[in-house]
Amino acid sequence: MKLAIIGTGKIVHEALNALTAVDSIRVQAIYARPHSAHTGEELAAQYGIPEVYTDYDRLLAEADVDTVYIGLVNSAHFSYTKAALLAGKHVILEKPLTSTLEEAMELGRISRQTGCYVLEAITSLHNKVFGHMKRELENLGQIRIAQFTFSQYSSRYADYLNGKIAPTFDPELSGGALYDMNLYNIYLAVGLFGAPEDAAYYPNLGYNGVDISGIAVLSYPQFKAVCIGTKDSDGPNAAVIQGENGWLRMEGKPNVDNDLEAAVVRGASEVPEGGTEPGTVRLSASGSVDRSFTRRHYEAGKVHHRMCAEFEDFARIIDGKDQAEAEDLMEKSLAVMKVLETARKSAGIHFGCDAS
Repeated sequence: MKLAIIGTGKIVHEALNALTAVDSIRVQAIYARPHSAHTGEELAAQYGIPEVYTDYDRLLAEADVDTVYIGLVNSAHFSYTKAALLAGKHVILEKPLTSTLEEAMELGRISRQTGCYVLEAITSLHNKVFGHMKRELENLGQIRIAQFTFSQYSSRYADYLNGKIAPTFDPELSGGALYDMNLYNIYLAVGLFGAPEDAAYYPNLGYNGVDISGIAVLSYPQFKAVCIGTKDSDGPNAAVIQGENGWLRMEGKPNVDNDLEAAVVRGASEVPEGGTEPGTVRLSASGSVDRSFTRRHYEAGKVHHRMCAEFEDFARIIDGKDQAEAEDLMEKSLAVMKVLETARKSAGIHFGCDAS
């Protein structure tokens, strides 16, 4: 893959660090808006990037690249991605895919028309632990409760409290905890269980109407998934999934690789309908059924950077022209966008791009 980097912000610095360990991708160009040209030049010198552009249309027309990585403010995702697709470039797009479901669906249509892929950069779907979660899920029986938490005190929150509003805290630019933090939780839920029937959001709002933290509730036919995301406080981060025959627990933030523990009832396949175990029923001190579990532990392993795995997957998909996998990932992105928009509108949160 020959890649152009679009943007010079914090996430671009992380992406360039990750790409130093991905041999299948060559970074050929970087785009910086005119006021950030100096930063673009510095990054080009640091990472050996041959070309620097301050004109996006010119980059799309002239740069020797087949793919662009877009790491811009949320509200710019749609227009920059659309331009790249129409110019015949594949797109790796930072989360969230877009600000609205309508925008996401239009990108999907253009992607199919041009044959160029749109791949959302969401680390939680591209690590080994997620694969273990999907396999172990089959052993849990009927899922009853799922809890996902991503709490992280934002490096920009103190500035926000003092009146300096960064894009991530600006609803006019599609910012907020739901589309920034809770998106990772929702992606795990959709990746594991599919699209929910409905979603609702209960936010804590800041002085400018942005959600600085909140709880999203996803409704599935036989269970609920609770997703907590914060930018205003720290807290224990984990994913816990409870089924009638066992549970999964992944400790840590969902945007990085974490260890996973699975506990499955011994002889769960022999438990008859109704949940009564064969043989003598033993009660614990609390009065519950004392069941015996088989436990399995999966280690995340060490990686150069949390974004390496997703870039490796994207290079494989694009270079290998794997349309089926690209379309599958796009369907997940569209499902997540529908959840995000449904949840956001349930809370009355308005973005600058929303129709009046």
